[in-house]
Amino acid sequence: MSYRPDRRSFLQATTWAAATVAASSPLSQAWAQTKWPAKPIRIIVAFPPGGLTDALARSYGEYLSSKLGVPVVIENKPGAGAIIGIDAAAKSPADGYTLVMSTSGTFWQNRILYSKLPYNLDKDLTPVTVFPSGPLVVGINEKIPATNMAEFVAWAKKNPTSMGTYAPGSYPHMVADQTNRIHGTQIQSVHYRGEAPMWLDVASGQSQIAVGSFLAFNAVASRGVRPIGVTGSYRSPKLPNVPTLMEQGDTAKLVTLEGGLPLVAPAATPEAVLKLLAEEAVAWSNTDKAAKLRETFAIPNKPKNLAATRKDWESEVPVWIKLAVDLGIKLD
Repeated sequence: MSYRPDRRSFLQATTWAAATVAASSPLSQAWAQTKWPAKPIRIIVAFPPGGLTDALARSYGEYLSSKLGVPVVIENKPGAGAIIGIDAAAKSPADGYTLVMSTSGTFWQNRILYSKLPYNLDKDLTPVTVFPSGPLVVGINEKIPATNMAEFVAWAKKNPTSMGTYAPGSYPHMVADQTNRIHGTQIQSVHYRGEAPMWLDVASGQSQIAVGSFLAFNAVASRGVRPIGVTGSYRSPKLPNVPTLMEQGDTAKLVTLEGGLPLVAPAATPEAVLKLLAEEAVAWSNTDKAAKLRETFAIPNKPKNLAATRKDWESEVPVWIKLAVDLGIKLD
C-alpha cells in the first residue's frame, strides 16, 4: 500500500527537508521559514473552458483544495498553441503556488514546432504528473460517405478537406500532416482555441474531420458527426465497436501513442511539494468523482506518482520530439 502523507506530516517533512539545505540558496532559506500552503494555489490551464484539460484541472483542483485547506484557483490562459499559459507558469515563482496543465504535444513538441520559445521546458519547468487522456476519437461530418479511415482518405484525395485541431502543433495537426505525407492527401489544418468550436465546425460541415476527446466529440455525435476510428493501442470504452487506427492497418508510430495532460510546475519548486501534488493526483484518481469523470471522458488509466511520472517523461518525450522532427512541421 502506498503511503500518502496528510498535511501535518507533510509540513513536518517539508520543514526538516528545507532545514537541511537552508544554506544552499535564498529560496531554500525562505522555504525553511514558510508553511506551505499558506495562500491560494493557481493552476493555469492553457485552453479555454469546456474541454478535457479544463475539466480535469477543475476536478483535481477541487479535491486538492479540500485536502490542503486553501483555495485552488483555475485560470484559463488559452492562445498561441498553449505558449501563453505555459510561459506564465514558467515565469512564476517556484514556490509551489503556480502550476500549469496543457496537452502533452504542446509541452513536448512545441520546442520543435517553434524556432524560439519564451521559456525552456527542460530548465524552466518540471513535471508533477500526467493525467491520461485516453483514446482520442477520429470523427467526420456524417454526410461524408466513409466508415473508416481508409475510405475517408480515398474521399479526401478527391475533395477539398480540412481537419479541425484544438491548437497549432496539437495531436490532430500532426495526424493531418502525417496523413498528407503518407497518402498524398492535401488536408488543411484549421486551428481552434479548444475542442468545442472545432467539433461544432465538423458538425456544420465547415471542417470535414477532427480528432479529440470522447466527451467533446459526444456533444456533437447526434448532431452530424460520425466516429471512424480512435487513436492509441486500445478501443475507447465508450465506443467499443469503433476500431483503433492500428486495427485498421495504420502502423505509423503517431497513432499508436497515447498522449496525456501533464501537470507541470516551475523547475525549482521544492521536491516535497512536487511529491505531495503528484500523490494527491493519484489519490484524487481513486475517488468516486474522479472515476465518474474518467468514465464520462472514456479514460481507463490514472495519473502516476512523481517517480513514475519522471520515468515515463524520460522515455516518452524523446519519442514525441522525434515525431515532430521527422514530420518537419514549423509554426513560425
